[in-house]
Amino acid sequence: MTIKVLIGDSLAPGAIDIFKARGIEVDVKVGLSQPELAEIIGEYDGLAVRSACKPNADVIAAATKLKVIGRAGIGVDNVDIPAATKKGVVVMNTPFGNAVTTAEHAIAMLFAAARQIPAASARTQNGEWPKKDYVGTELFSKTLGLIGAGNIGSLVAERARGIKMKVIAFDPFLTEERAVELGIEKVELDALLARADAITLHTPLTDQTRNILSRENLEKTKKGVIIVNCARGGLVDEEALKDLLDNGHVSAAALDVFETEPAKEHPLFGTPGFIATPHLGASTVEAQDNVAFQVAEQMADYLLTGAVTNALNMPSISAEEAPRLKPFAELAEKLGEFAGQVSTEGFDAVEIDYEGDVCELNRKPLTSAALAGILRASMKDVNMVSAPSILKDRGIDLKETTVEESATYESLIRIKVRVDGKWRTVSGSIVNGQARIVAVKEMTLDAKFRPFILFINNTDKPGFIGGLGSVLGDAGINIATFNLGREEEGGDAIAMIGIDQDIPKETMDKINALSQVRYAKVLRF
Repeated sequence: MTIKVLIGDSLAPGAIDIFKARGIEVDVKVGLSQPELAEIIGEYDGLAVRSACKPNADVIAAATKLKVIGRAGIGVDNVDIPAATKKGVVVMNTPFGNAVTTAEHAIAMLFAAARQIPAASARTQNGEWPKKDYVGTELFSKTLGLIGAGNIGSLVAERARGIKMKVIAFDPFLTEERAVELGIEKVELDALLARADAITLHTPLTDQTRNILSRENLEKTKKGVIIVNCARGGLVDEEALKDLLDNGHVSAAALDVFETEPAKEHPLFGTPGFIATPHLGASTVEAQDNVAFQVAEQMADYLLTGAVTNALNMPSISAEEAPRLKPFAELAEKLGEFAGQVSTEGFDAVEIDYEGDVCELNRKPLTSAALAGILRASMKDVNMVSAPSILKDRGIDLKETTVEESATYESLIRIKVRVDGKWRTVSGSIVNGQARIVAVKEMTLDAKFRPFILFINNTDKPGFIGGLGSVLGDAGINIATFNLGREEEGGDAIAMIGIDQDIPKETMDKINALSQVRYAKVLRF
């Protein structure tokens, strides 16, 4: 079956070559409106974009085959990630492909603002010699405040320290150990505003970061501060920034991004001390090629091998991990399907235990697979991508545990769901390369997964097997496998009967009417 990818924005031609070299069919259709994109997206398994193409909820809803959206760049504001997650579409970006380029642009803007190079250049080339009008600010020994110290922020810090600036940073996710490693000081936002001689922003636009340099916060800064934003529009109150440039509180500002783009007209334009570039942070030949090649490789890897790199809504799975994880992911998903089908009346907690060698693997994808299986019994169109967010939205507790050694198996996965305060438990392992059910309700057995399994919880009393066999025989239901487990003689017991076809309701009624049967259900895998 042919895999098809749509490239919805201009990418380096080498990206197309990467897809084609790996046997993936590629269409390039740039400049589509959202309705136009929605009309054709159903044909494609993958969508590669930069920032102009905007796959919104309507586009994603129409994407019946879509498995992955790849953003050639860092910001994914143009992609409706919640809609993609609910649809089960992996969203990837390329956080490292243009990091150096963006960091260098921020440093260039900082120098340009400190020395007012663009204005001085324009007037000099206009025949003036305005030497006395441009007494700049030396950056040596000054304090640079970073809002965001992730990948790009850390590169800016490294370069700022290279010119002997002191660097402080506000970032809730920055650990003290990482700050020491970077040679910077971690501070709260108010302390950064009060101490920084220059502030650069390196954070995505979220509900928490929107307008982080509000009028109130800009007014808390040191008089003469320099503001640089090469991250995302919307982080700075642009109207307040103009007012503070006009009154001299902010000495200079340099923006590469704006709240509304393209910003062809803006109140800041022409303001003394203000520098603007048209979203050039990632615009170098090297960066454009890097992100295009990287997103093509990532998307191809996922579509062909299941490897997940730089995903924003799913755990990463390396190409080396994927083959080793695959059997355990299938086991986890099937165990989840078992647990979900015997808990359709509702559950409020899930526990997943890993024992043995499986503990050494990347377990996040396994947990996602198990949750997909659990939820699939009561929901359609749920997969590894959407399952964790659905579970969270429902307020269902999730707990994971690991035990480095398993008493019986090299690896074991146990899934427990809590229904009305009681736990329903199923365990499985890989035996001779096959996924097997090895315990239910802590009663041991050894059962293969089959498309149809008749699961029965019964009392261990004579006549059960004969009575059940008669009912199935009378209905023409063929038994493929038969596995039993029990707590003790005459006590609680289970039966797992692999059957070749589904069982009609009238036959199930007869099975449930057997005196030894407490619970019976056909499970479908």
